[in-house]
Amino acid sequence: MELTKKTHSCVRLEKDGWVLVIDPGVFSEEDAAVGADALLVTHEHADHFDEGRLRAGLEANPAAEIWTLAAVADQLSAAFPGRVHTVGEGDTFTAAGFDIEVHGQLHAVIHPDIPRITNVGYLIDGTVFHPGDALTVPEGRQVDTLLLPVHAPWNKVSEVIDYVRAVAPRRAVDIHDSLLRDHARPIYDGLIGNLTTTDHGRLAPGTATGPL
Repeated sequence: MELTKKTHSCVRLEKDGWVLVIDPGVFSEEDAAVGADALLVTHEHADHFDEGRLRAGLEANPAAEIWTLAAVADQLSAAFPGRVHTVGEGDTFTAAGFDIEVHGQLHAVIHPDIPRITNVGYLIDGTVFHPGDALTVPEGRQVDTLLLPVHAPWNKVSEVIDYVRAVAPRRAVDIHDSLLRDHARPIYDGLIGNLTTTDHGRLAPGTATGPL
């Protein structure tokens, strides 16, 4: 399995000729979902869910399908009957050859005055975890590669560090990072690197890892 970082929280996973794309939102490339055999969306916020990008992916591949929570599925299912699947915490399924577990229920707290929406994370093939906009720990699972929401209106660096410690992955790769200016990245890199034992790093958009 190979992971390609797209802009912000969007990633592309490839295995055995199959392509899985997670969270193509408005900060992602316009063609982020094109070429996908399966699409996962963690929640309804625009930086993770952009209907136009998803439609482009579904129209480019008539066999492509989406798995997501009800708030997103309700917006797409009428236009793509039979191709949009609703999932929630505890569900397991196979999509385009990837085995997927669903973890989590709610978006992280942005502010107590703002109602929390639903959010799910996806554990892919038991190794790669994308939490969406939450600091969900997949209980009972040893995560190899954590996709780490490093910078957001709803987190601070101490929480990010404690999250890496709690999940204890072998490697953490930054996501949710398009609002983080380049001159600030070394500060985050230094803090996370010095205060955890995880191999932490980031990928420029369009850059792929080696085999996971």
